[in-house]
Amino acid sequence: MENLTRKLIKNLGRKYYKAQQKKAKRTYIAASGKVLGEAELDNMLDATLDMWLTTGRFNEQFEKEFAAFLGVKHALSVNSGSSANLLALSALTSHKLGEKRIKRGDEVITVAAGFPTTVAPIIQNGLVPVFVDVDINTHNINASQIEKALSPKTKAVFVAHTLGNPFNLDEILPFCQKHNLWLIEDNCDALGAKWDGKFTGTFGHIGTFSFYPAHHITMGEGGAVITNDTMLYRLLMSFRDWGRDCWCAPGKDNTCKNRFNMQLGKLPFGYDHKYTYSHLGYNLKITDWQAACALAQLKKLPSFIEQRKKNFTQLFMGLKPFEKYFILPQWDSKAEPSWFGFLLTVKEDAGFNKIELCKYLEEHSVGTRQLFAGNLLRQPALTEDDIALRINDSKLLNSKDLTEEHYKMLPNTDKVMNGSFWVGVWPGLTEENINKTIETFKNFIAEKTEKWDNK
Repeated sequence: MENLTRKLIKNLGRKYYKAQQKKAKRTYIAASGKVLGEAELDNMLDATLDMWLTTGRFNEQFEKEFAAFLGVKHALSVNSGSSANLLALSALTSHKLGEKRIKRGDEVITVAAGFPTTVAPIIQNGLVPVFVDVDINTHNINASQIEKALSPKTKAVFVAHTLGNPFNLDEILPFCQKHNLWLIEDNCDALGAKWDGKFTGTFGHIGTFSFYPAHHITMGEGGAVITNDTMLYRLLMSFRDWGRDCWCAPGKDNTCKNRFNMQLGKLPFGYDHKYTYSHLGYNLKITDWQAACALAQLKKLPSFIEQRKKNFTQLFMGLKPFEKYFILPQWDSKAEPSWFGFLLTVKEDAGFNKIELCKYLEEHSVGTRQLFAGNLLRQPALTEDDIALRINDSKLLNSKDLTEEHYKMLPNTDKVMNGSFWVGVWPGLTEENINKTIETFKNFIAEKTEKWDNK
């Protein structure tokens, strides 16, 4: 009876979903979005009828299949990509790592041209971000600058693969190995990207992912961390689950078989291991409903990646004739990007600026997005606060005291802020949408050219 009832509910859900889809009309070409279908709805209805609510059977299956897709030992779901970044760095501060532990005042090399929650966990953990510039063609960390950013306090490198375009792992990875540094790959925008045939996110000690609706797959809000190191996996799980020492799944007890037979910290012998806390952690878990959606999305991921690549190629070929005005995306010969968006930079001598172009595109129903913070060092989050940082090989600086001379130390980061933006390549866009995007660029340039000719 139960199975029949479930089938009936799911059939009614599909009918309702199909009716709603017929009504949906889209004229605005969004820069990002989600592609959902009946499989996601089926799974979410199943999870709803289970009424388990927290992580359960769907999450267990998702973590297993996500790890298998990437070819890693461990995957752990979290409630956002930003939480994944917080979790990744927090885990490396654990006392259980001994001398490898990152301590307050230690330094982490990163970039200012990106999403703020790559940098935020560095500051939130009492560490010092050390900013180096980006390459203006790939918009990734400029690997040639990292040696001079190194100091005796450097303990990690934490950077993103920008908009799905892999940074140079042939330079970053050996640098980290040579200096015994942790490497966290922020892979939130790059699921499915590869370097020399291997998935990005799997090279470092920890990789992070986002499943927000704009990303390669979605569970609404959500994310994940991955690692091949079982010790790090246990630490990640501890920080995710309130900081507890116990690793039992929700609803399970005594996995360690020693629940009342331990003495940890200065607690009395036999204190319940389920309520023993080895870290000051968080609750960053997802619901099984979210995992149910992501499990269906994961099966579609290969086709999503291919569609993103197809849309990117169509845009690239359509805009290549206008290289006079733009720096178009570039990537390393070993990189196989999994594009999050089509990123381009308006050249300083183009005759128009980024804001003019973005306004025009938006007015003509083509969505645009910035390269996130642009230059994070110019954002009020830093300029209005007292945050210790370094730029390249500088001495320790206070974020409130930064001047134009300091910003000049990261010239390409300012170029990103002033000239870079991106348009969509997500799999919900059609060939017609991409053609309209290209045509809108052409019309803008034609209007500008006509004005120049009439002067």
